[in-house]
Amino acid sequence: MENKNITTNLFIKQFNQSNAIAYNNDYTSQSSDYNFKILEVAYADTAAKYAAIKMDIKNNNCTTANCYYENLKIKQLEEAPALSIDFIQNVMSELSTTDTPNYDVNNDYRYLVANSMFTSTPGFSKTDGYNLNLYLNEDGTQTIVFEGPLFENNPLVINSAALGSILDNEISLVADTPDIEKEMLRLLTEVGLFAQSDILDNGVLSPNAKISEEFIAKNADGSFDYMIVDIGNGKGRNTLKFDLDKIERKVDPFINAEVAGLLSSEQETVAAWNVYIAKGTSVEEDDQMVQNANAGSDAWSYKEDLPLSQDKKILFQSKYKEYFMNNYLKQFTINQLPTVQEDAAVFDLEEARSAKAQKFIDDNNL
Repeated sequence: MENKNITTNLFIKQFNQSNAIAYNNDYTSQSSDYNFKILEVAYADTAAKYAAIKMDIKNNNCTTANCYYENLKIKQLEEAPALSIDFIQNVMSELSTTDTPNYDVNNDYRYLVANSMFTSTPGFSKTDGYNLNLYLNEDGTQTIVFEGPLFENNPLVINSAALGSILDNEISLVADTPDIEKEMLRLLTEVGLFAQSDILDNGVLSPNAKISEEFIAKNADGSFDYMIVDIGNGKGRNTLKFDLDKIERKVDPFINAEVAGLLSSEQETVAAWNVYIAKGTSVEEDDQMVQNANAGSDAWSYKEDLPLSQDKKILFQSKYKEYFMNNYLKQFTINQLPTVQEDAAVFDLEEARSAKAQKFIDDNNL
């Protein structure tokens, strides 16, 4: 099922984005019926039922003492329209997650099909064989059923009471993928590596932000320790070295707190893992792909892997840190020019290497 979720979700997403349906003459030459009339059909005979029950009560022709059953049914019928509106709105809101750019294609593909029906997406109409029904149940709850070709023999069935219980417990029907880019950019400003003056009023780092000097590697005499970079034609220049161990020690508590927050909603953790963390792809890399990267064979299943085991939580924390360090922090630790102006000048590479070797000999009394 998991592989089918990926392939079907991707197929639908790519098909819709391609606009290919506009060039299908068979489709454009005929009308498509998207009016499923779910409320009209569901309530077709409720007026007659209501009148009949009212008559039974009036004539004292009830099946239970004090007309308990009949009054219960009257109450259910009177409350049903408002419940239907709330129920349908909740279903549509949950299904709309499938429209988000970073939607995890490991979600049950039937949610995307159902949303395509609700949003009148080409190819998902009654004319195309799809059907949508709302049922008023005897217990006062309601059930919505999505059927059609892509559902095969597995229609999507959602009960109002079950959905209400899920939402009341702050669980989503369709897993929402966290905004990783927003989280990482915010995390950059909170880890304590940058001066407060480098953080703009909107809470993001200035384009010219630099890691604070305390995290730059230095020699025993207090001078900056540089890496020599070959820039070609026998020339070189210095770039700053950073104390990566010190940086990691500083960053770790903040990452741990961030991961702990994510793990409070494990389905979002799975979504983040599947879309970004497992493969380590950055948001920019995903934007250049036909679809967001997905974990493929490394994906976690919403059905099989929830609740998350302790080993998966530990793995997520490790990979989350790796993702942050490689895709967001690394840019501030490589190819950074010296802050001392004279040390930033281009120099003869061979002479510099000889001088550096001689300094090492002198410093170590060799």
